Amino acid sequence: MSAGALTRVALISLLFGAAPGFLEGQEVDQPYAGLQEREIKSLSREQIERYRAGEGMGLALPAELNDHPGPKHVLEPAADLELSAEPGAAVQAAYDAMHAEAVRLGEAVVDRERRLDALFAGGAVTSEALRAALDELGRLQAELRFVHLAAHLETQRVLIPEQVERYGRLGATARAPTRTTTTATTATAIARTSGTARWSRECAGVGDERRRGA
Repeated sequence: MSAGALTRVALISLLFGAAPGFLEGQEVDQPYAGLQEREIKSLSREQIERYRAGEGMGLALPAELNDHPGPKHVLEPAADLELSAEPGAAVQAAYDAMHAEAVRLGEAVVDRERRLDALFAGGAVTSEALRAALDELGRLQAELRFVHLAAHLETQRVLIPEQVERYGRLGATARAPTRTTTTATTATAIARTSGTARWSRECAGVGDERRRGA
C-alpha cells in the first residue's frame, strides 16, 4: 500500500473515531465529572433536600402500583374519591405520622452518608468500620422504607373497595405515557442514526474522490 493510501486510511479512521463525539456535541464521557465537589459524594443536593423533606422518592412503589394507595396522593384527589370527614381525617393522620417519621429518618440517612464519605476522605477506613457504617445506614434506609410502605397499608385499610378502584383509575390516567414524548424520542434516535449514516457516506465519498484523482 502506497504512502498516499495509508494517509487516506488514517484520515478516514480518525474521522470515524471522532464522529460519535462530534454528533453528540461532547468530547469524552466522564460520568463522575463534577461529583468531587459535592458536599456528600454519594448524594446530590436534590437528594439531600428530598430526604430532609420526608419525600417518598419511589420507596413505596411496590404498594402504589399494586392497588395500595398512599395517604398524600389520596388526599390530593379527595373530592374525586368522595372521601368523607372521618376517613379523610384518618388518612390525614396517617400522612402526618408518616411524614414526621420520614423527615427524622431522612435526616439520619443524610448524616450517615456524610459519615461514610468522611471515612474514605480521612484515608484510615477499616473493613470493621466500613461494615458498621453500612449496617447502620442499611438499617435506617430499611426503616425509612417501612414507614412509607406502612402508610400505604393504613390508607388502604381506611378506604372502601370502590374508592381504591377509583383511585387506581385516576392513577392509571396520570401514569399513561404521552404519544408526543414517544414520538419525540423516536425522532431523536432517527435523526442521530441518519446523521451517522450521512457522516459515513461523506467520509466514503472523500475517499472515492481522492482515489479517482490519484
